[in-house]
Formats: sequence, structure tokens, C-alpha cells
Amino acid sequence: MPVQTSRRPHSPDPGAPSRVPPFIPTQPGPGGAGGGGRKRTKRKDPLWAKLTVIFGAVLMMTSGLAIVGSKAVIGQATSNIKQGNLIGDAGKSDAEGGNSLEGPIDMLLLGVDARASWDADDVRSDSIIILHIPASHDQAYLISIPRDTEAHIPAWSKGNWNGGVEKINAAFQIGARNNGGWEGGAQLMAKTIKSMTGISFDGAAIINFGGFKKIIDQLGTVRICVNHEVTSKHMSLVDGKPMWNADAKKTGKPRTPVVHKKGCREMEGWEALDFARQRYGLPNSDYDRQQNQQQLIKAMAKKATEKGMLTNPLKLNAMMKAAGESLMLDTGKAPMEDLIFTLKGLNGNDLVTLRTNGGTYATNASGREALNELSMEMFRAVKEDKLADFVVANPSVLSTRK
Repeated sequence: MPVQTSRRPHSPDPGAPSRVPPFIPTQPGPGGAGGGGRKRTKRKDPLWAKLTVIFGAVLMMTSGLAIVGSKAVIGQATSNIKQGNLIGDAGKSDAEGGNSLEGPIDMLLLGVDARASWDADDVRSDSIIILHIPASHDQAYLISIPRDTEAHIPAWSKGNWNGGVEKINAAFQIGARNNGGWEGGAQLMAKTIKSMTGISFDGAAIINFGGFKKIIDQLGTVRICVNHEVTSKHMSLVDGKPMWNADAKKTGKPRTPVVHKKGCREMEGWEALDFARQRYGLPNSDYDRQQNQQQLIKAMAKKATEKGMLTNPLKLNAMMKAAGESLMLDTGKAPMEDLIFTLKGLNGNDLVTLRTNGGTYATNASGREALNELSMEMFRAVKEDKLADFVVANPSVLSTRK
């Protein structure tokens, strides 16, 4: 039975100061340490596997421990995860079920590929994903919104923005201006998406894709399928060691391009992250990158559910530390442990990845990138909690990635 809980109020003023400082996660160098139907039988995955599905990241606790009313244990396991107000006034109202964890749950996931040296006020979110969990709480869907989608970004006084049309990824940068930080960026992005799709949110997460390297290193490897061979625009090999191109040039040594060849294989952290960053040289550019990033999230979830993972306490502690460095969360009006407990039935195999615009570019009358009618229907299905039926009727929205 889902847990019913009182949720914390959001700040009503978008220009109000953040409750926590802007979140600037570190990024290690690449070489460094449905609906109705017959009820399905699920295996009992450990707690840390369930958390992976919920937030698209690996938040591990312990191997073999099932969730049985132990919210205190969940709270302890997630205590190092940074929290903040990321959805602002784009949260669900009480009429939409915002005062309860019953019903569908919608989370906004923002991927920021940032370096520690970058200014927190000048970063765009190039990965924009909606995580939808239907009222049945037995499935989870990932839907990416293309970074260059034309959108009306609402007025935002703190960012000196009077409202207007821009690429949707600019919403994050505008919201982060003038010390708005990543909280302000996420709030304006959530407000923009709500205005465009009608979807209100139960919570949000900012994911530092660069920080995923540490998590994957703790997992060992992840299985990734490369559909199209692509040469990295960011990294080279020097004496067989992967390095950022700028650092590789400084060595003065011969450089070998990193080439991601077609086929399925186990990838180390640096390779998986580098592949997930590529868009130049791919047939559908950012659309292929969206699917590759969804694939990475799902691969991490699957690897986390493998039997016998993280039985070593030292490795477990390292995993928890890595997860904390890679995420900032807002669970809306619900305590994090209540939300996790409510979704205890999910596991990595319940994660379904979907694509907008058939996985390729669509333009509007002005020749600018836009969501086609089928994609807008998909978002309406999310809002009405009819996504499972929509996917059955429109299988073309399923991602082609493994």
C-alpha cells in the first residue's frame, strides 16, 4: 500500500533566495580513480537497486536487504544525498494529488555535464528527462525532451528575463543567473516544461553525468550497445591512457582517437560516459545522444540488480559517496524515504525508455526544432496517466537502444 504523507511546501517566490548554496558537483578526470492486466511476479531486489530506477542513478545501500517498513534505514542510506527546491511552483497541486503519494508520480531529471571549474550561473542542462511512474507503481518510463526544442520560457525576474521564445535548454541557464544557482535553473526548467506539456511534478533531480564515472567504476563495468560507430570529440588515448583532448595536447605525445565501434560490450566508466556525451558524427545527433544516455541509466540499473553486487562494505561505502557527489534531489512534499518506500516494487527491468519525434529532428513552421503531434500526445498521456495504453497503440515511441 503506498504511503500517504504530508509534503513540504515549496517557495512561492521564484526570486527568493535558495535554501542551500548552488550545487556544484565535482567531475573526475577520465583516467582517475501499466496499467491493468495480470499481476507480475517480481524478484526481491535489494534496496539500492530500487533507488536506481527511481532517480536514474545508483544510490546503493546494502546487498540482500529488502524494504520492510524500515524508513529509518532508508533515511540513513540516503543521508549524504544533497537536497534542494528544484521544482518551485511547478509542483503538483493538492487537486493533482500533490498531498499524497498515491496515484502517478512524475519526476524531472536534468543532466548537467559540468566541470568543477565552470560557473554555476552559466551552465545549460542538455539532458532533460521526464520520469513517469503510473498509479499502479509497477513501471517506470523515461522520456527525453530534445535540448534545442523551441519553447516559451516564462518570465523570471531574478534572471532579468521578461519571458520569450528560446531553446529549452536555455531555461536552466536563465534560472541560474545572478546566484540563482542550479536550484533556480531547475525551477525555471520545471516551470517551462509545465507550461509546454501541462505536466506538474512530484520532484526532480539534477544528475551530473560526469560524476557517474565514479559509480560505474564501483560497479566495475556496464553493458552498452553502440548502434553507430562514432569518433569521440572529447577524448584521446595517450600511451593507451584516456585523456581529455586539452590535457592530451599538453603532453606533446602522439594521440590516438577514441573510437566507439559498433556492437555490444562491457564498458568502463570513462568509456561509457564518453560515449553517452557524443552527438557529432551520429546520424540523428542529439536524438541519438538522448537514447544513449537513457541506455546508460538503464544499464546502470541492470548492473546494480545483478546478484552479489556490493557485498563488500568498503565498496558499498565508496558507492554511496559517489552517488552523493552525483545528485541533487527534490522529492517535493514527501520525505525521500517515504517516496522510496512507496516505490519499493520497482526494479531495473521495469524501466522503459521512450523517444520523442521518432528519434529524429522535427521542425515547426518557422523551421525551428519542435515536438511533433505524436510527442505532444505522449505528454498528454503522461499527464492523464494513460502512458501504457499510449505506448501499446504507438510502439514507434519505444527507444531502439537495448
